[in-house]
Amino acid sequence: MPRSGGGDVLLAHGVPAVQPLPIPLSFAVTGAALALVVSFVVLGFAWSRPRFEGAESGRPLPTAVTRVVDSPVTGGALSLVVLAFALYVVLAAARGPDSLQNPTFGVVYVLLWVGIVPVSIVLGPVWRRVNPLRTVHWVLALVSRTDPDASVRSLPPRLGHWPAAAALLAFVWLELASPDPASLGAVRLWFALYASVLLVGASVYGRGLFASADPFETYSSIVGRLSPWGRRTDGQLVVRNPLENLDSLPPAPGLAATMAVLLGSTAYDSVQSTTTWVTSVQSSSLSPMLLQTLGLCACILFVYLSYGLATVLSGVVGRTSESRWTSLPDLYAHSLVPIVVGYVLAHYLTFLVIVGQQTLVRLSDPLSRGWNVFGTADLGVSNTVLTHPTAIASFQVVAVVTGHVLGVISAHDRAVRVLPASAAVRGQLPLLVVMIVYTVGGLLLLFAP
Repeated sequence: MPRSGGGDVLLAHGVPAVQPLPIPLSFAVTGAALALVVSFVVLGFAWSRPRFEGAESGRPLPTAVTRVVDSPVTGGALSLVVLAFALYVVLAAARGPDSLQNPTFGVVYVLLWVGIVPVSIVLGPVWRRVNPLRTVHWVLALVSRTDPDASVRSLPPRLGHWPAAAALLAFVWLELASPDPASLGAVRLWFALYASVLLVGASVYGRGLFASADPFETYSSIVGRLSPWGRRTDGQLVVRNPLENLDSLPPAPGLAATMAVLLGSTAYDSVQSTTTWVTSVQSSSLSPMLLQTLGLCACILFVYLSYGLATVLSGVVGRTSESRWTSLPDLYAHSLVPIVVGYVLAHYLTFLVIVGQQTLVRLSDPLSRGWNVFGTADLGVSNTVLTHPTAIASFQVVAVVTGHVLGVISAHDRAVRVLPASAAVRGQLPLLVVMIVYTVGGLLLLFAP
């Protein structure tokens, strides 16, 4: 997370120091690895056929609920509220002070980037419904009397999620590797380019571009697959098992790369907070920005290559057709979603709680002129959560391990669907190995000094 040169610091992971575990770290790491192995063995014996039905499953919600959710009035009202808030933040970014007292940093790095995860889990892929750029594009189309879905050119199907993966990489670079992520100028430039590219692109490719290229919409849509709300293929709004909902995430080109950016960047945020990394950067003759960029890219590439190799080996060991091997990384990529969510909650939940409160206070006075627009300017910030360090550490371990166990379950159900029955279990061994590596590495990074 970004840091300023002054005393007001946005703390990495939301906590200022490594938290004490109630048991030795070696026990926690061993127990986590054993949890994955035991889960794998149980699944191998008890789960021999696919059980998730994906987009075909779900219990329909009452008609009245569906009518309200799908109402153009509901969607329009929510979109206008979010657009008004976005314009309010633009005002803060344009006219507010260039310091961490400006709420822009908290809105971007905390409420948006971190908050989008719990909100999407609770409400589903909500950002697609309220995306302010979609609203601006709709207004522009209305003014110009054109169809917002109209396109001059069609998006090539092979692009898939690759544009979103590139945009996500650009954002995490701004946050974790750019020279000064706490510079208002850098944030303004990034979002100006982001908005310009997407709005111009949408005028060429139509509104469908946002689903493929908007990094925040893609993030919300992917994480929202772990919510209990979804739609069947007939469009009916339903409630379903979150893992069944996750199974409905369609594999597409670039999906594995998108997950690698999300998981690898979170891992790098831990790496850059370790004493070893800080000392190495400070003692090196190379530019800190270059080292941080290389470190970020290395973590992302490690996830992408290791998971890609594991899925291809799964196809080899499971005796699938060689022609399918290249599609396996994206086919299994949905199983990384709970792992990403587990890491995000473990790394940033206290960050969201503490700095989120600071942001809500500062939003009442965006220009530092003594305003109190929302009545929050005089509120204090509660640090009560930081008085329970052992509970925080325990939660972090549980979040990481739970995410990986759910990932193993999701990968298993997909494996028994795509691999021959006689080779389904042994075909998953490469995936199990790489998930154990991620679990052990994630825990060591969380509690590394």
